[in-house]
Amino acid sequence: MFRIRTGLMGIIAGLAIGLLGTAAPAAHAQGRDVVRCGSDDGRFNRCQVPWRDAELIRQESNSPCTRGQTWGVDRGGLWVDRGCRGQFVEMGRGGGYRPPGGGYYPPPDNGGWRPGPDWDREIRFSCESNDKRYQFCQVDVGGHGRVRLLRQMSGTPCEEGYSWGWNRAGVWVNRGCRGLFSVDRRW
Repeated sequence: MFRIRTGLMGIIAGLAIGLLGTAAPAAHAQGRDVVRCGSDDGRFNRCQVPWRDAELIRQESNSPCTRGQTWGVDRGGLWVDRGCRGQFVEMGRGGGYRPPGGGYYPPPDNGGWRPGPDWDREIRFSCESNDKRYQFCQVDVGGHGRVRLLRQMSGTPCEEGYSWGWNRAGVWVNRGCRGLFSVDRRW
């Protein structure tokens, strides 16, 4: 009888620890400002956020929410498109996270890794929205980089935040925008 109770207590303790471990990711988003942003009727929508970058913590739509394709962050803020709807929070990397109640969570340690000496440089490339469809052109902009449109190569206007934009992963174009872009890549 004693062995059965001891074994049963061990199983219960193991389950309790397992449940606590699964609850930890949900607690990670607590204390952060959550912004709901959605694409109504499949149309492009922009939500103003004070962040430089965001992460999706809960998808609320049947349409896929894919970073760089149906949602992203650029200079104009958080954007969603093609029916993506979800809850977003500030990306928890970079300069660390300061919750509203105080405290500080430092940025993750990357082991002191830094890119090589050729990292901080200008990269020029063209990115084209053919048949007025969305296109993402991947280039690592870096944490402190920026992107400029050097020359419009289409008859359709290229307007930042409407028909083109960028995030750390690269440049997106849409609605027929074709252009020559400059990435001022900075670590």
